[in-house]
Amino acid sequence: MRLQLIALLLLPAACLAQGTTALSLHEAENLWREHSRELRLARAAESGAAADLQTAGQRPNPDVSLNMLSISPWSGYGSGPWKDKKMDTQLRLDQLIERGSKRDLRIKGAEARLEAARFDSDETMRQQLGALRYAYYNLLLAQERRKLATDTAALYGRSADAGKLRQKAGDIAPVDVSRLQIDKARADSDARQAQAEFEQAQVVLAYLIGREGEAATLQANESWPALEEQALREAPLEQRPDLEAARRRLAAAEADRDLARARKSRDVTLGVQYEHNMQNAPTNSYGFGVSVPLFIWHEYEGEIARAESELDAARLQMEQQQAQAVGQVAQARSALLSARERVKRLEGGLLLDAERVAKAAELAYSKGAMGLMDLLDARRTLRQIQVEAASARADYAKALSDWQLQAEFRNLK
Repeated sequence: MRLQLIALLLLPAACLAQGTTALSLHEAENLWREHSRELRLARAAESGAAADLQTAGQRPNPDVSLNMLSISPWSGYGSGPWKDKKMDTQLRLDQLIERGSKRDLRIKGAEARLEAARFDSDETMRQQLGALRYAYYNLLLAQERRKLATDTAALYGRSADAGKLRQKAGDIAPVDVSRLQIDKARADSDARQAQAEFEQAQVVLAYLIGREGEAATLQANESWPALEEQALREAPLEQRPDLEAARRRLAAAEADRDLARARKSRDVTLGVQYEHNMQNAPTNSYGFGVSVPLFIWHEYEGEIARAESELDAARLQMEQQQAQAVGQVAQARSALLSARERVKRLEGGLLLDAERVAKAAELAYSKGAMGLMDLLDARRTLRQIQVEAASARADYAKALSDWQLQAEFRNLK
């Protein structure tokens, strides 16, 4: 057990020997912007929407056809070159002419979807930035908890060793030495758990910044954000990228509905042809044709109904996102105020009181004026409040980040 504790205490020195990567929050954000896979996927979706816009603006290509007519297997094909064969040759060119502003409506819908994809990219950036800050603050918290755990384990180790010596001298009872050994084992277990949580936090942050191979060397060297006492200010919700994307999707759905209705306007196919006739005397002739669809069995009622339904769904989704955004801002405000008050309560006196009580207990026990149980209780209380204070600072940092991304968001590009 003692060898395991020594190895645990020497782990930071081993990390320094192999090199550490100390990151500030700003440096972590820069690496995230450069290496985030989620951001690259969002930009790929944006590129796809730009390609869809190009496709939407394209006019239908013409069709060309070459036909051989009046071929008789009984009379033969005739001798001589191809142009002297006894068959008719027909060359035809057809072009579809769209009516009802279909191309303009396709472009309008594709433009709206491209803008929605761009705002989706911004929304992905907003959400992933929140995830990055969470990962960074989790690593910072894990570092503090690991330090507290290793310091506590070392303290209990020294106490257990001193207890054995005092037992030999007859100063304390064997049952007190057993209590010290139990608390030492518990502290060693907490230290190992804190180390595991620290390593997990390193892995999460390493993935977000594209440094998976360097996860074991990552350390956060940022201090906790200071408490802000000024009034909380909100930016207009209309500027949030997720709501902007929802509005663009609604515009795209409206364009798709109009496009479905425009299908009732009959498209016209114009054709011109050249015919070379060799059945009797060689003759050349020209012609043209017009074709339109006949709406006998349907007039695209199903397609129009489907587009109307998707428009209603887009409208409801936008209303849903607006309502959720209002609730998210309210929750972020409440969480920030609560976390701020918790940090002020802990740092305003509770943590200092626990430290004074623990120091007084250590001194009193060393002079024989306090029992072992009271000393252990003072140590546990101090450790609990220290861990709670670190967690409170992390909760405040996360709540502040949530508030900034929910209600004080800016252009993150």
